[in-house]
Amino acid sequence: MIEFKPVRLEDRAVIERYTMPSGICNCDLAFANMYCWQAVFHSAWAEIGGFLVIRFQIDGGERIGYMQPVGEGDFGPILPLLREDAHAHGQRLRIIGLTDEGRDTIRRIVPCHFAFESDRALEDYVYNADDLRNLAGRRYQPKRNHINRFVENNPTWTYEEITPATLPECLEMDKEWYRRSLQREGDAEERDLGDEGIALRTAMEHYEELGLEGGLIRVYGEVVAFTIGDRLSADTYDVHFEKAYGELQGAYAMINREFARWVRARHPEIRYLNREDDMGVEGLRKAKQSYYPDLMVEKHTAVMK
Repeated sequence: MIEFKPVRLEDRAVIERYTMPSGICNCDLAFANMYCWQAVFHSAWAEIGGFLVIRFQIDGGERIGYMQPVGEGDFGPILPLLREDAHAHGQRLRIIGLTDEGRDTIRRIVPCHFAFESDRALEDYVYNADDLRNLAGRRYQPKRNHINRFVENNPTWTYEEITPATLPECLEMDKEWYRRSLQREGDAEERDLGDEGIALRTAMEHYEELGLEGGLIRVYGEVVAFTIGDRLSADTYDVHFEKAYGELQGAYAMINREFARWVRARHPEIRYLNREDDMGVEGLRKAKQSYYPDLMVEKHTAVMK
C-alpha cells in the first residue's frame, strides 16, 4: 500500500523538485494549487520509484484520481502499485491530467486495459507572454480599445505589486466582487465562487510561504482589480486568481496587461503565461479565447477497464 501524505507547506521543496523541471504545463501540478484547493480535492502525495504521484478526490469526494506520475524515465512500472491503491479504495484506477506522451506510455505498456477520455473544460490556456504584454496587431485592437476606455474613465489609476500589507485590501475587494456577482441574475460563475473563495483565502493566508506574487490596480486609492500567480516551470508562469470589477470597462484587460508586463520585468526568462482552464463556463471560455492562446494543454484521463 502506498503511503500518501497530505500536502503541507513544508512539502513544497520536495514536490517542486519533481514538478519544476518536468516541462509539463499543467496548472494542476502547481504547488500553490495543490495546497490552496486541498479543502476541496484533499490532495495527497507520495514518492514512488523516483516519481512523484499526486492523489486527490473528485466528483465531490465520490471518486479518487491520480495525476500523471512526474519524474524521469518510464512510469510504467509503478502502474500496478497505483492500481492496487485504487482497488484498496474500492475503485478502478483513474489517471488524470495525462500529457500526450503519458497517454501513449500507458497505451504501449498496457494496451487495451484502459479507456481514454478528455474534457475540454479542463484544458489550460497558455499564452505567449509577450503577446499579453504588448497586445500588438489587429487581433488585439479590441483589448487596446478597452484599455483606452479604462484610462479615459479612470485617470487616477495606478498599478502596484501586492505585498502582505495590501493583501487585506484585496480580500475586501474579493468579498465585494462576490457580493456584486450574486446580485447579477444568472451569473454563470456563481456555482464555483464558494470553493474558489476558500482557495483564495488560503493563498492569502500563506502568501509568502507559497512563493506567490501579484499585482493590483487602484482607482482613487481603492483596489478595483488584482491578480495572483507564481512560477509553474522554468519558462512558464501560472496565473491562479484574477478579479476585477466588471462594470469598470477595461479593468480585466488592464490588470491582465499590467501583470504580464510586471512578470516580464521581474522574470525575463518567462516565455509563457498559463491562465488555467475555463471550467466549461461559456463567458469565461469566450474571454480566454479572445486573448488567442499559443497552445491548449490537453489533459487526458485513463480509466482502467
